[in-house]
Amino acid sequence: MPPEKEEGTMEREPRQLCTFYLGGHFYGIDVVRVQEVIRYQDMTRVPLAPRDIRGLINLRGQIVTAVDMRRRLNLPERTGDDRPMNVVVRSDDGAASLLVDEIGDVMEVTTAAHDAVPQTVPQEARALLRGVFKLENRLLLELDIDRIVSCAANAA
Repeated sequence: MPPEKEEGTMEREPRQLCTFYLGGHFYGIDVVRVQEVIRYQDMTRVPLAPRDIRGLINLRGQIVTAVDMRRRLNLPERTGDDRPMNVVVRSDDGAASLLVDEIGDVMEVTTAAHDAVPQTVPQEARALLRGVFKLENRLLLELDIDRIVSCAANAA
């Protein structure tokens, strides 16, 4: 039986994040929330949907809302013919696909490396972040899946 943690102490056990890139920035989400990672899928546009909802994809019979994370985080539009990848995540509101530029690796992080979101991050993006992890040569921005998916569920 593991020892009980004292109230108020910071948990130092490692966590795993599924990482990806958006506009040159390095993001991560809790790997237990990821259903799957798939290549670009054709989408059905949703009339009058918010700008960040790119459409709906049919994932083996399950209809999934596709959220353009560049638009959601107010980053510049994708250029050229590069198609985004889909990171399909699970939440209480159902599944959603996050459209990202490039998939990274699954990384192990500890809360010792965790810090609050810097004030220099624009408010729109800051509201969608849980915090940052200071890595050896870069920052890993952790997204809050529940906030992103609830926005997508309310919009679709």
